[in-house]
Amino acid sequence: MSRPDRQPAIVDAHLHLDLYEPAEREAVLRDASAGGVGGIVAVSMDLASAEAVRALALRHPALVMPAYGYHPEQPLPEPQQEEALIAWIRARYRAGERFAIGEVGLPYYTRTERAGTDEPLDEAPYVRLLDRFAALAAELDRPLALHAVYEDADKACELLKRHGVRRAHFHWFKGPEHTIRRMIAAGYRISVTPDVAYEPDIRALVQRYPLELMMTETDGPWRFEGPYSGRPTRPSMVRDVAAHIAALKGLEPAETARRLAANARTFYRMDVPAGDRTT
Repeated sequence: MSRPDRQPAIVDAHLHLDLYEPAEREAVLRDASAGGVGGIVAVSMDLASAEAVRALALRHPALVMPAYGYHPEQPLPEPQQEEALIAWIRARYRAGERFAIGEVGLPYYTRTERAGTDEPLDEAPYVRLLDRFAALAAELDRPLALHAVYEDADKACELLKRHGVRRAHFHWFKGPEHTIRRMIAAGYRISVTPDVAYEPDIRALVQRYPLELMMTETDGPWRFEGPYSGRPTRPSMVRDVAAHIAALKGLEPAETARRLAANARTFYRMDVPAGDRTT
């Protein structure tokens, strides 16, 4: 399907495609194409999720860029599960496939929910796992999609610095001013969700962060409030995100959408052919 006339292609830089119902996934991709979405970064939760994402990316190589990792807001993998996932990712690299590393990070929401309870979360093994993924991203020269917000973002920045990771993407980032300054100085990317329509902190972040380090995302199938209340999340919603970013920065909407999409395509090297080890 062709995208809407005279509207630039847009990119959803963070989507859990495999978390949609199996019967719904192809419809989500059709809707994306019809809505002018030119690229989707489909992140994974674990090995089974990564395998599902890979299958979708192989069926839609022009649209879907897969990312493989282990989401931190869940129990840690067993040692054999961790080794199997790392080995599987390395096999994808040896095969010359396109992919990123993600979603990986630190369990901020789980940790804070359990703070003060009889079962506080031990963060140390999660830090160790993120350290391993950061090292892997550096070794394989792959972009890294991160779940690291508030004080966890500073912890993640330390690991990135240790391993020399340059292509770091903090999805749906929230954090204090000193962390924002640090991330900007390092050239780390953030992505903005549809909550930019109604969340004051996100709107302030958009005004603060440089456009050249920014992308758009939905984190679907996560559902949003405000004007999106009751609506299923679809990748085409990033067009609204781009429009809000343009308004907050006082920029022309179409050109802003083009620049945001170009940021994502360049960061994830979406246009590099499969088989090129620089992907």
